[in-house]
Parts: sequence; structure tokens; C-alpha cells
Amino acid sequence: MTSNTAQQDAAVADKAILANSAYADGRHLAARQSIYRWQWPQYDLPGIVVEELADTSGTVLDVGCGNGKFVSRLHRDRPDLRVVGTDISAGILADVEKPVLVADAQALPFADDSAGAVLALHMLYHVGDIPGAVGELARVLRPGGVLIASTNSESDKVELDRLWARAAGDVLGVAEGPGRVSLSARFSLERAPGILGEVFGEVRVRPLPGVIELTDPAPVVAHLASYEAWAGQCGVPFRETVARAAEIVADVIESEGAFWIGCLGGVLVCRY
Repeated sequence: MTSNTAQQDAAVADKAILANSAYADGRHLAARQSIYRWQWPQYDLPGIVVEELADTSGTVLDVGCGNGKFVSRLHRDRPDLRVVGTDISAGILADVEKPVLVADAQALPFADDSAGAVLALHMLYHVGDIPGAVGELARVLRPGGVLIASTNSESDKVELDRLWARAAGDVLGVAEGPGRVSLSARFSLERAPGILGEVFGEVRVRPLPGVIELTDPAPVVAHLASYEAWAGQCGVPFRETVARAAEIVADVIESEGAFWIGCLGGVLVCRY
């Protein structure tokens, strides 16, 4: 592991950055999510979670619930469940349907065997001790319960990785600049089954491949700019690199008609 990668990994899991900058409110997360409007096929991720919880009763904990889109869907579609959203950031919880609780995934304030299901959706890569957090999620899950996690593949959006390296290189005046911060690398779709399998006897993966087709650079700009909280770990002037990336995407769209991005995420359904 290079020192740059180690620094980025530490930044991704830095509690102060997560609570006070990256997720101080829902703005950056919403911008990062918005690029999927142009993905084909479209996936109803909250609907997939509702489907996987068909046999669940009692309490569902959405750990690291962010802006609460899964919490809202469960309140709507499964009013019989007691859904509790938790996040390390008090700010991002402000508009999430209650009940909510500020809590660290590595030390949940819930009793053993108290939840029928636990959700950990695109968040375990932010935890400092990922195996420890998986054990904590399992602790609060009652026998027969289910953990639903999600993350992205190491091959997800590689076109944006290449775009960032090229734009950063142009800004720095070198052939190729440093890579962009990868949020999901610490708990990628390739690594996650092994980590979860240390605790859960059954880990079922639902891969969700797709392609994003853009005819306007704006969604790319919004997505890249949403990583502003980690700008200090990028090793390149952040806003200048985003601006240069927008120019490159505009040129590609003009010459090729669109800018394409390959996506691969997945949902992992885990039981003892």
C-alpha cells in the first residue's frame, strides 16, 4: 500500500471529516447520488431492501442512514416495522424521519439480539475497524435476522478515475496526476463477501451492473465536486481539477455524442 493510499484510507474513515464536513448535511451525498439518474438500467435500491425484508418483523436499524432515503421508504411501505435511523453526523439526520439517533457503527447503543434486521448501505467503508463494525452489527441482530449491506465494485466508474487522473495531470503539468479518493475501496464488492463471511454463514450477493450515459458535463461536475471534504488528500488543486475534468467531458461529448461511465454496485444479504 502506498503512503498516498494509506492517507486516503485514513481520511475516508476519519470521524471528524465524516461528521463535520462530508456528511454535515445531505448536500454532498445527494450530489454524489444524483449521477445515477442517467444510469441504465435503473435500480430501485430502497425497493430491493423492502423486498429482502419481506419476512422481517420488529425493529430495523439503518446504521449510517445518511439522508434517510431507505428510512423513508420503509416507513411508507412497511409501517409495521419499527425503523430507527442512526448516523455519526447529527447534521445529516436533521431531515430524516424519526426516530433517529447519533451513533457510531463501532459502538451501537442497542442491546444484543434486539433487531430483526440491520442495514449498512454504502457505509461500512467509512468505518475505521470494518471487521469490528461487522461484529457489532451482528451483535444487535437477533437469531434469524438479516444484515443487508451494499457497496461498489473495484471496477465501478473507472472512467471517472481515469478522467480525474488526466485532469489532475493537466493541472499539475504532468502526464498523469494522482488518483482520486475512492470511498468504497476499503469494503469493495470484491472484498465484502470475505469480510462478512467471517461472521455470517450465508452471504448472498446481488450485483447491480449498469451504464451511465451523459450528454452534459454537469452531473460529472456535481459528482466529483461532492468529494470536496477529502480535497486535502487529493494531492492536486481540487476545484481546478474539477473544472478541467468538466472541459474534458465536454470535449468527449462534442466529439462522441456522449460520455459513458460503467457502474457496478451490489447488495449483500447476510444471515447466520
